[in-house]
Amino acid sequence: MTLPTRFRDYLAAPGLTGLWQQLRARLERTGHSLGGSIRTELDTDAAERLSGLLGRRIPQGRRTVSLEELDAALRRSVAARGLVPVVADLTGGPLRDRPSERLAHQDAVTALWAQVDRVLAEHGLTSAPWVQQWTRWLHATGLLMRAPETARVEFAIAAHAVATALDPVAPPRMLGQLATLVAGDAHALDNDRLAGRLALRALSFAFDQPDPVGPRDRIAVWQLAGITADTVSGTVLTWGLRPPGNDPWSVMMCSRAELGLVTHLTVAELSTVDVALTVPGDIVAACENPQVLQRAVETRVRRPLVCFSGNPSSAGVVLADRIRLRYHGDFDWPGIAIAGRLQNLGAQLWRMSAQDYLDAVELGTPRLPLAGNAVPTPWDPELSAVMSRTNLAVHEEAVLDLLIADLR
Repeated sequence: MTLPTRFRDYLAAPGLTGLWQQLRARLERTGHSLGGSIRTELDTDAAERLSGLLGRRIPQGRRTVSLEELDAALRRSVAARGLVPVVADLTGGPLRDRPSERLAHQDAVTALWAQVDRVLAEHGLTSAPWVQQWTRWLHATGLLMRAPETARVEFAIAAHAVATALDPVAPPRMLGQLATLVAGDAHALDNDRLAGRLALRALSFAFDQPDPVGPRDRIAVWQLAGITADTVSGTVLTWGLRPPGNDPWSVMMCSRAELGLVTHLTVAELSTVDVALTVPGDIVAACENPQVLQRAVETRVRRPLVCFSGNPSSAGVVLADRIRLRYHGDFDWPGIAIAGRLQNLGAQLWRMSAQDYLDAVELGTPRLPLAGNAVPTPWDPELSAVMSRTNLAVHEEAVLDLLIADLR
């Protein structure tokens, strides 16, 4: 039920906006209690309107307003509703009950940690010497408390996976097989799932290993437990990569480069081959879009190029960790986010400044408005601001000729 239009307009006058916002904060903080009063500043118009509502003269200035008096006046008015629903209507939506939320959250957290203890006991993990380290880590990180109900399920999956992986008579398994066994979902233990993160940290404690932060580290921890992660399906594209060694793999890569062949490298291959991938000091160009690499192939540029095909796969992250890169991506917010992640991995940015963006806009190729939220550009803070003002996305295809010229 909404307020009558004329009455709502009467209450929604600009001079009363601060009063309603103060009341919303107060009511949410006190669990909708109508006890007590608030102090608020009233201009001439606000004082007159409040006087009309309460049926008594209220002078302008800083005044004390009783919540119970307001509630009674609103119930007598044409609104025929109390203070809480009226404030909700005037301030944009239902009021929260923060004390109840805190109690509910505390109850959920208490139930969560009780569930953790039960799950550990069910899987025979309670007395394991490393479990105390794991639970201390869980408390310290707060990972489970961000969404307790969801976390209870994810923790149960993780504990089941860890107990199964550490079973001395369990056969070796693929990671997807283990996930299917414990959760009915082949991706339940993937890197981007909470259960996968929890299980890996538990195993790292069990094997006295550091917290695995990169793809190779995660693969190594799973392998210690006899679990083989997927190291072959995700690849990173390379063109013209010529490792300087004389070992068979380096010779093969050089031969493929001379033959003009694109090479897909997997995590398995990059993890197995422990050789230098480039001459010390060399910086390899990298791009986001495969069309850039395709043009490099068509024009047979001599310099090497890596293509991440969007967000870097695990193979891309492993490669980025082993060579020095200069990276170019799309001038849109997802592309900027990728550039930021690669910069955090040590990559330099290539033609990704504010001026480069403006030059690309001036080329006049078809463009789309930017979508999503702005992303910071720490390598050039002005870039994010300029993109926000211009509000145009520029993809790598628009600057292909410039990029290829740099590679010649």
